[in-house]
Amino acid sequence: MEALQYLLPLFTDYGYLAVFLVLLICGFGVPIPEDITLVAGGIIAGLGYANVHTMFMVGMAGVLLGDTIMFFAGYHWGQGVLRWRWVARLLTPERYAAVQDKFARYGNRVLFVARFLPGLRSPIFLTAGMSQKIPYWRFLMLDGFAALISVPIWVYLGHYGAYNHEWLLLWVKRGQTGILLLVFVALVAAAIWAWRHHRARRPQS
Repeated sequence: MEALQYLLPLFTDYGYLAVFLVLLICGFGVPIPEDITLVAGGIIAGLGYANVHTMFMVGMAGVLLGDTIMFFAGYHWGQGVLRWRWVARLLTPERYAAVQDKFARYGNRVLFVARFLPGLRSPIFLTAGMSQKIPYWRFLMLDGFAALISVPIWVYLGHYGAYNHEWLLLWVKRGQTGILLLVFVALVAAAIWAWRHHRARRPQS
């Protein structure tokens, strides 16, 4: 976890502002692991440099604002953003095609799952805005629900493991798998509920 070694001194010195700004940068597709950033925020709270509940709120604000900026960049400038140099590096033709394919297959549900796909998260949010077919309230609702799963897990995990880095690193690895499993179970449960709801509304012959 090399990123953790760099983030901890920065967060210890500059606190909430540093955590917020790094998460904002993560939202722009910069290759800084969002989960490790949140864990580092939790660690400094566990060490007494911040309040863990405030850190959770700062984490939510940072990830949602970063995602919102990407969405609105695509929404306001459309295909024109592809001419921006940093966007062209982030959203290559191959990645753009992969994102469009996911939207075609799964619809708006991709916005929920995107939170757990580090390499595709920013391209998905940017493409969602470019489509101009998804209202912001729906984007924020789906992304917010996903963030309510991931953000507290990482922040409070860092808080409880602040004094035991070996235990923490073990659970960071397990947590990544566990979150994906949790998301899968949630999606299956939602699909079953939708299917049953649809059947219940069908007129009986």
